[in-house]
Amino acid sequence: MDHYDPQQTNDYMQPEEDWDRDLLLDPAWEKQQRKTFTAWCNSHLRKAGTQIENIEEDFRDGLKLMLLLEVISGERLAKPERGKMRVHKISNVNKALDFIASKGVKLVSIGAEEIVDGNVKMTLGMIWTIILRFAIQDISVEETSAKEGLLLWCQRKTAPYKNVNIQNFHISWKDGLGFCALIHRHRPELIDYGKLRKDDPLTNLNTAFDVAEKYLDIPKMLDAEDIVGTARPDEKAIMTYVSSFYHAFSGAQKAETAANRICKVLAVNQENEQLMEDYEKLASDLLEWIRRTIPWLENRAPENTMQAMQQKLEDFRDYRRLHKPPKVQEKCQLEINFNTLQTKLRLSNRPAFMPSEGKMVSDINNAWGGLEQAEKGYEEWLLNEIRRLERLDHLAEKFRQKASIHESWTDGKEAMLQQKDYETATLSEIKALLKKHEAFESDLAAHQDRVEQIAAIAQELNELDYYDSPSVNARCQKICDQWDNLGALTQKRREALERTEKLLETIDQLYLEYAKRAAPFNNWMEGAMEDLQDTFIVHTIEEIQGLTTAHEQFKATLPDADKERQAILGIHNEVSKIVQTYHVNMAGTNPYTTITPHEINGKWEHVRQLVPRRDQALMEEHARQQQNERLRKQFGAQANVIGPWIQTKMEEIGRISIEMHGTLEDQLNHLRQYEKSIVNYKPKIDQLEGDHQQIQEALIFDNKHTNYTMEHIRVGWEQLLTTIARTINEVENQILTRDAKGISQEQMNEFRASFNHFDRGEAEFARIMSIVDPNRLGVVTFQAFIDFMSRETADTDTADQVMASFKILAGDKNYITVDELRRELPPDQAEYCIARMAPYHGRDAVPGALDYMSFSTALYGESDL
Repeated sequence: MDHYDPQQTNDYMQPEEDWDRDLLLDPAWEKQQRKTFTAWCNSHLRKAGTQIENIEEDFRDGLKLMLLLEVISGERLAKPERGKMRVHKISNVNKALDFIASKGVKLVSIGAEEIVDGNVKMTLGMIWTIILRFAIQDISVEETSAKEGLLLWCQRKTAPYKNVNIQNFHISWKDGLGFCALIHRHRPELIDYGKLRKDDPLTNLNTAFDVAEKYLDIPKMLDAEDIVGTARPDEKAIMTYVSSFYHAFSGAQKAETAANRICKVLAVNQENEQLMEDYEKLASDLLEWIRRTIPWLENRAPENTMQAMQQKLEDFRDYRRLHKPPKVQEKCQLEINFNTLQTKLRLSNRPAFMPSEGKMVSDINNAWGGLEQAEKGYEEWLLNEIRRLERLDHLAEKFRQKASIHESWTDGKEAMLQQKDYETATLSEIKALLKKHEAFESDLAAHQDRVEQIAAIAQELNELDYYDSPSVNARCQKICDQWDNLGALTQKRREALERTEKLLETIDQLYLEYAKRAAPFNNWMEGAMEDLQDTFIVHTIEEIQGLTTAHEQFKATLPDADKERQAILGIHNEVSKIVQTYHVNMAGTNPYTTITPHEINGKWEHVRQLVPRRDQALMEEHARQQQNERLRKQFGAQANVIGPWIQTKMEEIGRISIEMHGTLEDQLNHLRQYEKSIVNYKPKIDQLEGDHQQIQEALIFDNKHTNYTMEHIRVGWEQLLTTIARTINEVENQILTRDAKGISQEQMNEFRASFNHFDRGEAEFARIMSIVDPNRLGVVTFQAFIDFMSRETADTDTADQVMASFKILAGDKNYITVDELRRELPPDQAEYCIARMAPYHGRDAVPGALDYMSFSTALYGESDL
C-alpha cells in the first residue's frame, strides 16, 4: 500500500468546530452524510456478511468498526475485546483508531469515548477520515491525487459531454447529468444519454442512482430530492458517492490492466522477435544492395559521348540524391534498431541478440566502407572522364562548327570558279568579274586561317583519342582537298579573266575605231541616198544644169568613199579574226554603234544603184525642161500679141461710149459691127487656151517670156465682151427712154454732155447719188442718169398721185375694201393689190378694210411692201 501523507490527509480533515459550524449552518448536510456514509460502510461490511443500521449506534462497541477496517484494508487488526463493558468498547474503538493512525492519518479531536458515547459528529468525522484514507487518498490521475485527482478524473471522463461542467463536488452535480455522463462514458449501453434534459434533475439523478445500483453494484448513497432541494449539496457525501464510481470502474480497469500487462510482455517479446527479423531482413537487403552497387561503382568503362557520360553522372547523382540516402537511413536505422533491441532485451532480462553470420553491424560497416571507397573512386573517375569528354566534345563541336561554316562558305564556289561566264561577257562585265574575283581572292585568303584551325583541331582530336576520329579525319581531308582545288581553280579563273580582258580590250579598241569611222561614213551614205532619191523640182534649164553639175561632182568622190568602206570593213574583219583565233564567244554586238558591215555594204550597194538612176532622172528632167521652155516661148509670143489687142479694144469702146456721134440708131449699128469684129477674134483666144493647157499639163507655173497669164487674157476678153454688150444695151435703153419720155435728140445730147461733166462735189450730190446709185455701188450708169434727168424735167406719176387715185375709188375713205378693188380694177391688178395691201387698223375701220396709203408709198420704194 502507498505511503500515506498525514499532511495531505489533514487537508481534508476539518477541526471539530468546523463540524459543529457546518451542522449548525446546514442540518441537511448531516442528513446527507449519515445516509451516504452508512451506505458506504454497508457496501464494504456486506462482504463480511453484516451491516449497520444506525451509524452512531452500531459502531459504539468498536467491533463493526474494526471489521470495516479489516475489509477495506485487507489487513488483520488486533483481536477485539468481546466484553460488553464500556472499557471493552473503548478498547476496541482505540484499536480501530490506532490502526487508522498507523496508516498515517492524524486524527484531530476524535476520541474513543465520543465514539462509544454515540457522538454523531465525531462518528461522522471518523467515518469521513476512513473514507478519505481508503477510498479517496489512493486516487491518482495525471500526477494529481486524492480530491484533486478524483475531480480531475471526473473532468476527464465528462469532457466529451458539452452540457456537463464538473468544477467541484457540490453544485456541479445537482442536475444529475454528471453522474449519468460517468455511467454513459464507461457503459454507454446502460443509459440513453441523448434523451436526458438538463431541466429535469430528479429524473437524471434517479436514473443514475438506479442504474448504478442495479448494474454497477454501487448502493444508493444519496437521495435525489435532498440534492435538488439543497442549495449546495454536501461535498463529502458527493465525494464519497463519486469515489464509489471511480472504484467501480477502476476494478474493471484493473482486470484490463492485468490483461494489458500480459499483452505488454507478449508484445515486448513479439516486438523483440520482429526487431530481430527486421534487422536480419534489413541487413540482408542492405548487404545485397551494397553487393550490387559496388560493381556498378567500380565499372570504369568510358563512354564515347558526353551525353552518355552525363547520363552516367546523372545516374550517379540520382544514386547520391535518391538511392543512397534511403540506404544511409536504413544503415543508421539498422544500428539504432540493433542497439534498441539489445537494450530492450537487457531491460526485459532477455539474452542478447546475435545476428546471423556476416550480418553483424561491423560486417555492414565494413561493406559500407567498401561502398564509400568505390563511390569516391567512381566520382573522381566520372569527373575526370567528363572533363576529358567535355574537352573532346568542345573540340569536336568546334571542329563541326568551323567545318560547317567552311563547307557552307565553299558550297557552290567550285561551280562558280568553273563557270565560263566570261566567254559571253562584255568588256565592262569582264572588268566587273575581275573586281568580283579579286574580292573572292581576298575572301579566300581570309578563310585560310579557318582551314588551318580545322586541321589543327582534327590533329588534337586524334591525339586525345576521340572516338569518332575517322569521320573527323575524313571530313578534314575532304576540306583540305577542296581547299587546294579552290586555290587551283581561283588561279585558273584569274588567268582566263585577264586573258579575256586583254582580248576584249583589243576588240573594244577596234570596235571604237570602227564606230568612229563607220558613223560618219554611214551618215555620208544615208545623206547620199537621200540626195540621190530626192525628188527634185526644177522650172528652168539653169536649175537642172546646176543639179547635173552637183551630181557629177558627187560621182567623183565615190572612189575615195569606197576606200573608206574597205578600211572600215577591214577593222571588222580584224575583230572577226581575233574571235576565231582565240575562240572568243562574243556576248553581243559593237557597244559603240549599231551599224553593221552588212548594213554598210547594203547601203553602199544601194548608193551604187542609185547613181545611174539619178543620171537617168536628170537627163529626163533636162529634156522636159527644154520642152517646157519651147512651150513658154510659144505661149509668150501669142500672149504678147493678144494682151495688147484686148487692151486696145477696151480703150476704143470707152471712147465710143463717150464720144458718140449721130443718132442713137447710128451708134447702135456701129457698136454691133464692132462687136462682130471682136467675136471674130475668138479663134486666137482658143488657140492660146490650147497652149495654156499644155503648159498646165507640163506643170509650168512661171514664164519669163511674157507678163501676161492666161487668167489675165481670160479676164480681159470677158471684160471686152461684157463692155461691148453693156454699151450696146445702154444705147438700146436710151432709145427706149427717149421714146417713152419723148426726149428729143438734142436733149439726149445735152444729157450726155452733162453726164460726162458730172461734178460730184456739188451740194446736191448726196441727194442725186441716193437716186442714181441706190445700191451705194459708187458707179452711176448713163441710163440711171437719164432716168433721173427725165424725172427732173418731165411730168410723171408719184406716190401721192396714186394714193389720191385710190382715195377716189374708195369714196373718199382712208381705206378701201376688197369688193371696191374688184369692182374698179381689172381682175389681175385687183388681186395683185389685195394680196399686197395690209389690213387697215384705223378707228373707222370695217371688216375687210385694206390700207391703200402704205401700199401706194411702197409702190415707189418709200416703204416696204
